[in-house]
Amino acid sequence: MLFNTLRYAEFFATVFVGSWALVRYAGAWPRLVFLLLVSYGFYAAWDWRYLPLIFASSTVDFLLARAIAREERPRARRAMLIATVALNLGFLGFFKYWNFALENAAALRALLTGEPASVGHAFRVLLPPVGISFFTFESMSYVVDVYRGELPPHKSYLRYLLFVAFFPHLVAGPIVRPRDLLPQFERAPSLTLEEGGEGLFLVAIGLVKKVVLSDQLALNLVDRVFERPENYSALEVLAGVYGYAAQIYCDFSGYTDIAIGSALLLGVRFPKNFDAPYKAHNLADFWRRWHISLSTWLRDYLYIPLGGNRGSELATYRNLMITMLLGGLWHGASWNFVFWGFLHGLGLAVTRAFQRAVQRRRPAGEGERGGAAASSPLSRVPLRALCVLLTFHYVCFAWIFFRVPTFSQAVLILRQIGTLTTFHPNLPPVLVALLGVALLSHYVPERLYERARGAFIAAPAPVQGALLFLVAIGLHEAASVAAVPFVYFQF
Repeated sequence: MLFNTLRYAEFFATVFVGSWALVRYAGAWPRLVFLLLVSYGFYAAWDWRYLPLIFASSTVDFLLARAIAREERPRARRAMLIATVALNLGFLGFFKYWNFALENAAALRALLTGEPASVGHAFRVLLPPVGISFFTFESMSYVVDVYRGELPPHKSYLRYLLFVAFFPHLVAGPIVRPRDLLPQFERAPSLTLEEGGEGLFLVAIGLVKKVVLSDQLALNLVDRVFERPENYSALEVLAGVYGYAAQIYCDFSGYTDIAIGSALLLGVRFPKNFDAPYKAHNLADFWRRWHISLSTWLRDYLYIPLGGNRGSELATYRNLMITMLLGGLWHGASWNFVFWGFLHGLGLAVTRAFQRAVQRRRPAGEGERGGAAASSPLSRVPLRALCVLLTFHYVCFAWIFFRVPTFSQAVLILRQIGTLTTFHPNLPPVLVALLGVALLSHYVPERLYERARGAFIAAPAPVQGALLFLVAIGLHEAASVAAVPFVYFQF
């Protein structure tokens, strides 16, 4: 049930009316039951066979967290924590990486024996459960937080099941922390006119990003270039790489906007997940802006437990690399994703090394006085712009390996860019304009976006309705024949 379809609009309208009617006439508790049932129904619409998995995983984590909180013996507590981590990662590993492991084992066997590499269909997992990467991390983080003493065990089994399965974030995030979402299910639900306006605004913006920008760039540029790069000039292939950077941002941030807006219309607020990532001046800044819920999860539950930056510089670089390698593998069972994670780990390590070198060379007290370099803020503008440009192009280079199915395809794309040919019959002005809007929107001042959002929220209901009607007409005209799935739904 894709967010960019009429089917989802009908589903959400039913949920919206039903949930608030229950609040008014029956109370908050029936509403929670209703939201849980429709969330499970939403998940079953993808593949009902995996519904017992999310229910069983949530139940086990809920019970283990309560047992950990009651247990006082450190070794027993640690054993139960290991059990929940092993269970969650075991589910994730089996359903998402079992086929990948079989294929690599077959390839290794073929290399050693000279026999053809093959894996029988009987040994394969058909399809991984949708959203398993997201709900596994969310449920596992709850048990870890209880073990650390950062969160008391939740008393309500129903609310915990809803926390894991709540449909706006179920399939592709954002990865919502239990400390952020569970308290909202305990409070009396409410929806102000301002929150309703904000929710509608976010849904509309998300659909425009997805249908008008992301889908059009994918169908008319990115998919064609990445499928047959040898048929295009260097300029067109480079535009395709830029196009994918714009596509994946508009696609994923558009999904997030719809998810946040949908939740807000149901009286629940999700955290921010994107903050103009292509405006980043280094890779560390990029990961503070891109998929914020994942980057902070990896920091809190992987990088810091590994030691973070508390040890030697070499240990810090090791921790960065392990975190990003596993972050790449989290995205999918492919060596391309692992290499994408390696590129980002390497970039973060180089960024950290450069920052440390600059700090060591800076004269004592320069931070307080400002220093010669800091005497003129305008003198730093070109340098910062250069850093943003270099960071963006490094991210685009890494996106190539994220997008292609094989390394040979990535080499073909890079080789085609190296031809430096400039003919561009496949770049009509409308397509170039869409690409420009998708990328340059990052650099629109935040205050202009906030002003537009505030104006929509403050507008009377008839004006809001008219604006949404115009957006709907634009979406209908721009939409392809079949709805294009969101990129991150595959993860």
